Amino acid sequence: MLRLLRNTLDFVNGRGLAELIRKGFRLVRREGITGVSRVFRNLISMDIGYREWIRVHDMLSNSDRVLIRQHIGRFSYRPLISVLMPVYNPPAEFLQRAIASVEKQLYPDWELCIADDASTLPHVRVILEKAIREDSRIRVTYRNRNGHISAASNTALGMAQGEFVALLDHDDELSEHALYHVALALNNDPELDLLYSDEDKIDVKGRRFGHYFKPDWNPDLFHAQNLICHLGVYRRECAVEIGGFREGFEGAQDWDFALRFSESLQSKKIRHLPHVLYHWRAIAGSTAITVDAKQYAVVAGKKVLQEAWRRRGVQADVVHVDTGHFFVRLPQLDPPPKVSVVICTRDRIDLLRQCVEGVVEKTDYPDFEILIVDNGSRELATLEYLASLQSSGQARILPMSGAFNFAVLNNAAVCQSSGKVICLLNNDVLPIKADWLQAMVAHALRCGIGAVGAKLLYPDDTIQHGGVLLDGVAAGHLHRGWPRTANGYGNRARLPQNVSAVTAACLVVRKEVWDDVGGMDERFAVAFNDVDFCLRVQQRGYRNLWLPQAELYHFESASRGQEDTPEKLERFRSEVASLQERWGMLLQNDPNWNPNLALNGERIGLAAPPRIGKPWLSIDA
Repeated sequence: MLRLLRNTLDFVNGRGLAELIRKGFRLVRREGITGVSRVFRNLISMDIGYREWIRVHDMLSNSDRVLIRQHIGRFSYRPLISVLMPVYNPPAEFLQRAIASVEKQLYPDWELCIADDASTLPHVRVILEKAIREDSRIRVTYRNRNGHISAASNTALGMAQGEFVALLDHDDELSEHALYHVALALNNDPELDLLYSDEDKIDVKGRRFGHYFKPDWNPDLFHAQNLICHLGVYRRECAVEIGGFREGFEGAQDWDFALRFSESLQSKKIRHLPHVLYHWRAIAGSTAITVDAKQYAVVAGKKVLQEAWRRRGVQADVVHVDTGHFFVRLPQLDPPPKVSVVICTRDRIDLLRQCVEGVVEKTDYPDFEILIVDNGSRELATLEYLASLQSSGQARILPMSGAFNFAVLNNAAVCQSSGKVICLLNNDVLPIKADWLQAMVAHALRCGIGAVGAKLLYPDDTIQHGGVLLDGVAAGHLHRGWPRTANGYGNRARLPQNVSAVTAACLVVRKEVWDDVGGMDERFAVAFNDVDFCLRVQQRGYRNLWLPQAELYHFESASRGQEDTPEKLERFRSEVASLQERWGMLLQNDPNWNPNLALNGERIGLAAPPRIGKPWLSIDA
């Protein structure tokens, strides 16, 4: 009990009581007192667990350091990495720690380029002059006038001589093996232009918390939050070519820089380093605690995204999420392409009627057809209802007898569809917002996008589907059971993002993409036909997208029932085996997740041990 109380006090002190109260009020408005209790318990337990995880899996021993230095000695490529640090009046202690974190790097081929932005506090120059005297790899430029962070960052960039530049704020810290991991990745692939790592926060007493274990390159998440953030490492030549950092974007200048830098790169030129290599200082007034501390950052972030979409020729409506992140509403094409909504059913008129009426009455998309695949309905009321839909022209009815096979039914229906866009919809799904289809179609029409999935909710307003996670055995749903308004891990329960798969309970895809991969594999009669389909879409080079702004209720398994008979269980085992046979190790290495996180999308926690090794332990003796 005493340990829990001590950890709770540490937790409060690390974040600031006032900020916790503000967040608490927002949670009360969204979820009530139970939401505050849930989030507080989760954060405290997560941070306590993270401290133990750090101790066991993220602390370097002296023997580790020896092996890392030996490994560096074998590198055939030793690029100079210029660490850029704009400085303006940081507290003395934190500036010293930031500089020391560079000096302690196990990889020695670095230079620290400090641009002092006309600091007024006398201790700053004292500290910087001392650093220059002690290490020739540290250089300082003193700017004559304060130009703010973009101008100071450009001054530091102009000082750099390295092939690559890494960004470091004046009160943050690098892990001592940060540049080692960067150099190792460049030895494995010298053609990389952009690298980014996982990160966490560090409080005023040096205690780490608030980890963010990121996915591999995820362009759509990157257009909702600054995914690269810390640590970001860029090829200097490319950084100079794009003009460095733009003034007028202060508060989101790094995001603007990274967006412009990455726009011309192929994904193979970008590498995620799944290690915590950067510690973001959390002090009062820092965006590490809350973006609300710097509202100008929100304004700048919105401007950054508007310009990013405008460079693509799209006038997007950028909407701020109260976590300090964003999503976009894309304009509807004129004329809008026809959408074929495919609904498979067997009896259960109560669900079917609710679904069809929901689509007809709660969808503002102007051009769609409904195709209902009737897989052997027998109830008179259902047959009469289907006949009425056919005669009224509200839907086309496609009778298909035989055993239920979701893949067969949908393949047959798509062959008879007339739309350029396909929407697969379960008969136990009910739209909530009228713009659900418009939002999904607008994204499905984007170049490079494959399947688009929606945020599906249980009737009690908890999340049923937040994208699909490959879980090592097969697949499961992210953030399942979390409250509808929950931010989720890394705010990912509320932000558009690329995922390996989405559920076919509500899936929108261009007909040309469907045809490109040959539709659904009919070996997967009930389970994982959507997962397999999406993985084949991803394999073809498309990005699958989960779109939480499209919300629908899902009365899961209301029509099919549970997998609770020997026959159903055997069929399920067979489909799991087929998925494993085809996709193998990918199921254990979801690129849209992280090897430091457990393969459980519901109770999101740390992987112990991580599914990634320590590279210095695998080198030959």
